[in-house]
Amino acid sequence: MTDTQVTVPDVRPQIVDNRQKQVLGWVVAVAGAPVIFGAFVAVKGVNPFTVYADMLTSLADPVQGQAVLVRAAVLLLAGLAVAVPARAGLLNVGGEGQIVIGAVSAAGVGLIADQRLPGGLVLVLMVLAAMAGGAAWAGLAAGLRLTVKVNEAISTLLLNFVAIDIMLGLIYDPWKDASGFGQPSSRPLADTARLPLFTTGGTLNAGIVLALLALVGVWAALRYTTWGFRLRVVGGNPEAARRAGMRVGPLLLSAMLVGGALAGLAGLVHFAGTEFKLRPGMTTNFGYIGFLASWLAMHRPLRVGLAAVLLAAIAMGGDSLQIDAGLPAASLNVLMAVVLLVVLGSRLAPRRKS
Repeated sequence: MTDTQVTVPDVRPQIVDNRQKQVLGWVVAVAGAPVIFGAFVAVKGVNPFTVYADMLTSLADPVQGQAVLVRAAVLLLAGLAVAVPARAGLLNVGGEGQIVIGAVSAAGVGLIADQRLPGGLVLVLMVLAAMAGGAAWAGLAAGLRLTVKVNEAISTLLLNFVAIDIMLGLIYDPWKDASGFGQPSSRPLADTARLPLFTTGGTLNAGIVLALLALVGVWAALRYTTWGFRLRVVGGNPEAARRAGMRVGPLLLSAMLVGGALAGLAGLVHFAGTEFKLRPGMTTNFGYIGFLASWLAMHRPLRVGLAAVLLAAIAMGGDSLQIDAGLPAASLNVLMAVVLLVVLGSRLAPRRKS
C-alpha cells in the first residue's frame, strides 16, 4: 500500500487579501465620505474646500482640541458598548438609552449624596450606579432575546425612547431644579463630586482616563480570556458552540450586560464631566455615533478608539458648518449619515462574489 499524501491549501494569501480589503474599507470610509459630503455642500452653494478648511482651523485651537478628547471619551465607551455584544453576534442599538439610564442613575446618587458625603466617595458610587443602570437596561433586551426570542436590535432601539421618557419625567417633576428659571433640568452636581479636570480652566477631565482603562480592559478580556474566546465562538456559530458544551444563553447575557455597563459609564462621564445636570437632549446621538464608531472599527476595541477620535473631531469641527459656512445645523447629521453609508458599503463590498 502507498501512503496517500494530503495537500493542505495555503490560506495565507487569503488572510492577506482579507486584511487588504479591510484596510481598503477604512480608506474608502475616511476618504469617500468627505468627497460625497463635499458634493452636498457644493449643491448648497458653498465651497467645500472652504468648509473643510474652517473645520480644520477650528480643531487646531487647543480649547477645541480638549473638547474633541472629551467627546471622544464618551464615544469610545459608547462604541465599546456595541463592540462587546457584536463579538457574540448581538446587535446593540440601545447605546443611546443605556447612556441616558447611566446618567440618570449617576444623577440619582449625586442628588442624594453630593452634599452629604466626600466628593471622591460620591464619584465612586456614581460610577457604580451608572454601570449598574446601563447593564440592567441592556439586560432587559437580553432577557427578551433569551426568553421570548425578541430580536435585540429591535428591543434595544425601542428602549432608547423609553429611557429618554424616564429622564424627561424625572426632570419635569420630582427632580426639577426649583431655581432653574423654569427650564426642565435637575439640580447641578456639587463641584466636589465632578470628574477632576487636568488643567485649571480647561475642559479635559478624568473621563478620558476611565475610557482608556475600559478600552484596555475590553481589549485584554476579548483577546486573552476564556470568556472572550467563547464570545467569538458563539458569535461565529451559536449552534456549534452549544454542541461543544458552551452555555450560549449566559454568554449572550454577559455580553449585553458588559456592553450596557460600558454605555452607562459613558453616561456618567458625560454627566459628571461636562453637563453636571440632567436636561433634555443632553446625550443626543451619542449612542448612535458610538454604534457608527464600532462599525467603522469592525468591532475591534483598539480601532474603536481611533474611530471615536475621528468622529469626535467631525462632530466638534462640524460646529463651523453653521457658524462659518452658514449651513443648517442638520448638515452635521448629513455628514454623519454619509460616513455611516460609506462604512456599511465598504463592509459589504468585500463579501460580494466576483
